[in-house]
Amino acid sequence: MSVRVDGKKSDGVPEGTKRLSRLARILKGPRPEHVPAVVGTVAAVIGLLDILAGVVPRWRWSRVHSFAEVLPGSVTQLAAAGSIIVGILLLMLAHGLKRAKQQAWLAAVVLLPIGAAAQLIYRHSYPGVAFSLLVFAYLIWHRKAFFALPDPRSRWKALANFVLMGAASFGLGWVIVGSHPKQMIGDPPVLEQIEHVIWGLFGFEGSIRYTGGVDYTVGYSLGALGLLTVATTAFLAFRPAYPAAVLTEEDEDRLRELLDKHGARDSLGHFALRRDKSVVFSPSGKAAVSYRVVSGVMLASGDPIGDVEAWPGAIEKFMELAKRHSWTPAVAGCSETGGEVWTRETGLDALEMGDEAIVDVADFSLTGRSMRNVRQMVKRIERNGYSTKVRRVGDLGPEELEAVQKAANAWRDTEDERGFSMALGRIGDPKDLDAIIATAHKDPEEGEDCPFGDLRAMQHYVPWGPDGSSLELMRRDRSADPGMNELLIVAFLQAAPDLKIKRLSLNFAFFRSALERGGKLGAGPVVRIQRTVLVFLSRWFQIESLYKFNEKFRPRWEPRFVVFPNSRDLPRIGFAMMQAEGFLELPRLLRRRPAEPKASVHDEDAVSASEVTRAA
Repeated sequence: MSVRVDGKKSDGVPEGTKRLSRLARILKGPRPEHVPAVVGTVAAVIGLLDILAGVVPRWRWSRVHSFAEVLPGSVTQLAAAGSIIVGILLLMLAHGLKRAKQQAWLAAVVLLPIGAAAQLIYRHSYPGVAFSLLVFAYLIWHRKAFFALPDPRSRWKALANFVLMGAASFGLGWVIVGSHPKQMIGDPPVLEQIEHVIWGLFGFEGSIRYTGGVDYTVGYSLGALGLLTVATTAFLAFRPAYPAAVLTEEDEDRLRELLDKHGARDSLGHFALRRDKSVVFSPSGKAAVSYRVVSGVMLASGDPIGDVEAWPGAIEKFMELAKRHSWTPAVAGCSETGGEVWTRETGLDALEMGDEAIVDVADFSLTGRSMRNVRQMVKRIERNGYSTKVRRVGDLGPEELEAVQKAANAWRDTEDERGFSMALGRIGDPKDLDAIIATAHKDPEEGEDCPFGDLRAMQHYVPWGPDGSSLELMRRDRSADPGMNELLIVAFLQAAPDLKIKRLSLNFAFFRSALERGGKLGAGPVVRIQRTVLVFLSRWFQIESLYKFNEKFRPRWEPRFVVFPNSRDLPRIGFAMMQAEGFLELPRLLRRRPAEPKASVHDEDAVSASEVTRAA
């Protein structure tokens, strides 16, 4: 019960008691879960100060340098190289410390005493030694706060480190070479400065000369940068690697058993069989969550697979694994029921991300004014000589299936396959013979170059329980008439009764409700602004066009949600989702080649499949 005193709300607790409680919280320090964030931020700030103290000469006698002297990692006034290297190492450790990584904690625990010894020997800075040891003791006292296991390892990270660290060392070395203009003899041109940096990184003396002993400072700094690049690259290259994270045959078989029993519940269930995902099962084995780790986000897609009553067990295992590795847990595209279970069991929050278009076969018809545009388009294409075939994958001959596979790859817009939430990533697998392929055909005209014969377009549908299908892939020859996708969807819906299909899931329409409400008469300014932003983004992403395409078939809309820990995590989760779906791609140099499935990877600490990028 609360009361008001002098117009202010009071809960009945004396003000003196409140002040004592606040003072106690301050003296107690940050809560254990906040320790990694605090330490990581301090490490980053100290790293920047150390780098600036080593690169910018005048800062050595400034107040900023005087402040940096008593911080962990600072070294003597003449040891600019050591200051720069320690600063870089602290910056490299900062992110790991924020994520509560055990290895980052161990590295910081090792480096802090070394920094303290350096200050005592070279600087005789007793405050700096005391502060370093204080931070060292703080880390030891809160060692249990740094529990996270290492992220998945890859030999490609060594190459990426060599390229990125080499580029950073070169840039920083160029700054060091040019940061002593008054002590530099002559005015060497840019090419000579570049040559001096390159020779210095390899440990050799360049052609530029300095006065006042600056030669040693620059030479040691460049040599230390080069040594740091080589040392970190060698460490990443020769450390033991974890087993490749892919969906094993045994895990896939277990998922298929769950889908046979409960696959009708979620249209996205079959996409859990992507072989670049990992899976975690409930203790009873009656439910599972498939996921991929992207940029530190443990991203699940759709609802958990299996018995709804066993979902909490699978979700608990998912959250335990995310906590153990300090990954950010998130779910993309879960249903309303799935979102309720996720938020209830984990305390996470949910946000509507769009709607799924579902067409009931029994209610579909081309008659009526609302279907006029689709009807006219289909009739026009058929008059132009196109025909369609809708069959199970198992009913296609080997040669025809091979032609469809090659055509699908050749007609792809991007170099790599896109998709995560509603993409399987393969066609014609022996375990997916119950999938459905719809094809459009037209005999080539005289002189027309058609490498795939009369095949002009194709669509791939995966099972959604015993009586449903989900559209997985749409591809067409760019020389074919417009409207191939509409033609094949109509053909599929017309053939669905013979295939015993009662419902079809089309695509997601992201932020459909905002687009729909914002275009209506009387829409408020906030909704109109949202729609304007979405229309603008549709220039690069299929937002408005996908909504309009789905709306042609008069579907019913089922909301889909994204589940996330905090609002501040949404940008990072959105970035990870775009990476997973293939809309944002890392440079090819930084990506891993796909690994073949291992015999068994069942340890719940196994590497996430997100680190294996499937080839085109």
